[in-house]
Amino acid sequence: MASDVPLDEAVAPLPGEVARQLYLAILAAGGRVPISDPAVADRRTVDELLGIGLLTRTDISYCAVSPRAVSGRLATELRATATRLLVRAESLPAMLDGLTKAYDDTPRPADRSGPVELVHDRAEIQHRIARLLSDCKEEMLTAQPGPRPAHGLAIALQQDLPFLQRGGVLRTLYRPTALDEPATVAYAATVTEHGGRVRILDEPFPKMMLFDRTVAVIPAGEDRLSASFVEDRTMVDHLVSSFERDWRRADSVAWGSSEEGRSRVPERVGRLLAQGFTQRAVATRLGLSERTVAGHISRLRERYGAQTLFQLGWLMRGGRGE
Repeated sequence: MASDVPLDEAVAPLPGEVARQLYLAILAAGGRVPISDPAVADRRTVDELLGIGLLTRTDISYCAVSPRAVSGRLATELRATATRLLVRAESLPAMLDGLTKAYDDTPRPADRSGPVELVHDRAEIQHRIARLLSDCKEEMLTAQPGPRPAHGLAIALQQDLPFLQRGGVLRTLYRPTALDEPATVAYAATVTEHGGRVRILDEPFPKMMLFDRTVAVIPAGEDRLSASFVEDRTMVDHLVSSFERDWRRADSVAWGSSEEGRSRVPERVGRLLAQGFTQRAVATRLGLSERTVAGHISRLRERYGAQTLFQLGWLMRGGRGE
């Protein structure tokens, strides 16, 4: 059923720049100009000011109206519209009750061979995940060790924000490489603003999605084109325990900080070197290429004046070289 309160009614009309300049010109002319005045020849701009209420017309002239009076009228109209929208928002569950019941009564696919179902079609995987999120009532846990494309993050945001707005709990794990991905940083900053929690873990972890601790979705192959939907209670509990263990070891991030991505990755490389990790081990642990890690190490060696990787680790642990 279509809404009888258009959403654009909730936005007060404001004059564009051309209309503002015309209004100021009319004020400069004393607040009144003849209809024949060339300044008011642009009918579209004049109609814009008339529609907002900043101008009135007589038989012979256009007259400026006080913005104070206009804003008072518009504020009253907006408050009335807001009241109607709030009343409608409160009545929406009852209005959609019949559709909700039909959705809940719809039998789910029964062609499952057991507590784990393997799905190979990407579109079907996305559809099922969207349905699981729609049905999710309390908590969604996600572990995302690999990069996520910008378009995928945009779709995820459209699904995750309504979940958060209806009181759901969202926790997500990323690898440190996410700090260098603008789309991921923007996604994380947005969900964090709405109550979600996103952390960074410096070590490998498996990709998974967990819905209300009853259903898990995990990759079914290296190509990530297949997924397993798991409902076996023991397996789901094991995956939840794995996620919680990783979550406790993960670091919080100030996702709204523009300096976060530039400062944290080299810091983490240095921390692991100081702990004795090799260049290859650091790359594996952080999900970076060895070339990227080599670049960070080169800059750290220059900063600390280290000749070798061993000396760099020693210096970063607090030692002093000659």
